[in-house]
Order: sequence, then structure tokens, then C-alpha cells
Amino acid sequence: MNGAPRDAAEPADPRHGGGVSRKSVLKAAALALPVPLLAAGAASGAGTEATAATSPPPLTPYCDDGDDPTPEQMEGPYFKPNSPRRTSLIEPGVVGTRLTVIGHVFGLDCRPVPGVLLDFWQADANGAYDNTGYRLRGHQFTDASGGYRLSTIVPGLYPGRTRHIHVKAQAPNRPVLTTQLYFPGEPRNNTDPIFDAALLMTVRTVAGGREGSFDFVLNVTSAPTPTPTGTAPGGTWAPGTAYPAGARVTYGGLGYRCLQAHTAQVGWEPPRAPALWAAD
Repeated sequence: MNGAPRDAAEPADPRHGGGVSRKSVLKAAALALPVPLLAAGAASGAGTEATAATSPPPLTPYCDDGDDPTPEQMEGPYFKPNSPRRTSLIEPGVVGTRLTVIGHVFGLDCRPVPGVLLDFWQADANGAYDNTGYRLRGHQFTDASGGYRLSTIVPGLYPGRTRHIHVKAQAPNRPVLTTQLYFPGEPRNNTDPIFDAALLMTVRTVAGGREGSFDFVLNVTSAPTPTPTGTAPGGTWAPGTAYPAGARVTYGGLGYRCLQAHTAQVGWEPPRAPALWAAD
């Protein structure tokens, strides 16, 4: 299990024991929160149990230093490459209940992963996808603390599906995770054959709309990537270059077309980043 807690209204998982998970501490540090205050809050919640101060932090079902990655799900028929880079999908003509989704991307060791490509797409308030343009589509990269923030609207319903948001996530030099995020309390969660409770966001109502949160766990660790040996493959692709969508490069004797504007870096070589490059 991983991702976000099921519903903001649900009671805490009894396995947490009122303690603080390693992930919680790391996330607090990433957000520059005072960890002593976090620990103090946990100690008061532990009651008078004598072993609370000496016991190791309990594992959480979301990231426990040995957890499974966030579950994969089908891409569906409406994905389009070359979405604009942006953190807000709100633009003139987009109507609906405003939604802000925040979270972090962690590796299997519960450490935040910076520079992860996150590509979001969703239906509008009427349940329709924009298949001619890029409305309610966009990609971004996690920041130095592994965090992301998406401003959008609550997607509408369409036949056969519950409410959801599509996303692709890819850490440098790693495979693409394709999955979907869901909303708690939706009646169609019980009838949608694709729905997975492990992908529920925590969602609450706030002034002016709703706020959701979800933490991804990718199949990566903080261990350094081995340095390739042998002769460099050669070609026109070069790290540090800002490539616009449609740009063409060569790498290892093959040609590639850029799908999404980005600045190249080691680990995003064309054959290793299918979300960014397509072979000619």
C-alpha cells in the first residue's frame, strides 16, 4: 500500500500507534518544518505508554522503507504527448470547482526524489477530454524536495468511470509509471472496475474549492546510478540543452523527436526517456 491516506475523515491507521513514520519526518524536513515540534506532537499522542519514547517509528502503509511502488493503471485512450510545462491547468474558459493537489514523490527508501517528470491530464467539468488541444493537460518536474503542486478543477464524470485524474511519473533514467488518482466518497468508486483504493487522494473542502494530497512512491532508491563504461554513444543530444517540442537529435546512431519541451540532463537520454523522446 502507498500513496495518500484514504479519506480525511477516516480514523488513523492503528498500525501508526500515534508515532511518527520516517517518511513523515523526511517530509517535514523537506517542507522546512521544525521537526522537534512534530516529534512533540507525536509524543503527546502516544499517551502514557512507557515504550513510546524508545520504540522505533512504526511503519506506515504509504512508505515504509521497503514498500511497493505506487500501483500502475491503464493509460486510457486520451493521453497526448507534448503537453505544455505548467503547474496550473486553469486557463480562460475552464470552469468547475477549483482543486489544488499537492504532494511529494518518494523512492522505495522513503527519500524524496527531485526532478521527476509528472504529466497530468483529465476530463473537464462535463466529463469531456480535449483531444484537439491541451486544455486540462500539463507537465511539471518535482522540486529539490521532491514536491509538486497542481492547480486544476475537479473532473466531471463520464459513462463507466468514477472521478479521476491521469498521471505519468518518471524519475531520471527510470521507467515511466502510468497511474490514476481518485477521490474519496464517490459513489462510482464501488462500480468502476478500474478503481483502486490505494490511489485515493486525501481531499477536503476549503474556501473557494477543494484541496487534495497524494504522495507517489516510485521504484527508485537514493543509491547513485552506476556510471556507464565504454565508449559514449555519440550523437547530437547533449545534457544542459533546452529542447523545444519537435526538436530532433541523434543518439547512439538513432534519430529521436522531442515530445515535450525540457532541459536535457544525464539520465534523460532519449532511449531512456520515452515520455520525452520518440524514436524516428
